[in-house]
Amino acid sequence: MSNLFKELCLKYFFGVRGTVQVDLPCSLQALRRFLILCCCQSFLPEEYLRDNSVFPERLGEEGKGVIYVEAVDKVSLKQVRDIMFVKASEVIGATYTSKSGSTRLRWDRTSEHTGRLKGEASVNAVLKLVEAGIISEEIFKEL
Repeated sequence: MSNLFKELCLKYFFGVRGTVQVDLPCSLQALRRFLILCCCQSFLPEEYLRDNSVFPERLGEEGKGVIYVEAVDKVSLKQVRDIMFVKASEVIGATYTSKSGSTRLRWDRTSEHTGRLKGEASVNAVLKLVEAGIISEEIFKEL
């Protein structure tokens, strides 16, 4: 993400308290990038980063901080801090709720490798959606 675009995002949302509604097409790999950016980029094992079938999950507390991947087949690999890394095949859905509770997103598969991401996103989540390639500059202008 360019610094100029990031600055534009911050200026646009600066002073805005709350969230924006999102309803976007989103590839499974873009969703995976977003989840990694949100919760475990600094400590994700290198071999898991390279394996596109590995996703982070988190239990959370009182409905906050939950990351859950729904898949036809899923195997738990390793827990690092509060994140359980899972190997998932045929992902059909995923849920992300930030620890603050201000972001609540749901991804549902619409075809083999794509789906729709819907819900409420905080300013921080919007920046991560941009960084993950889910929100383009054109889409951002429509929010």
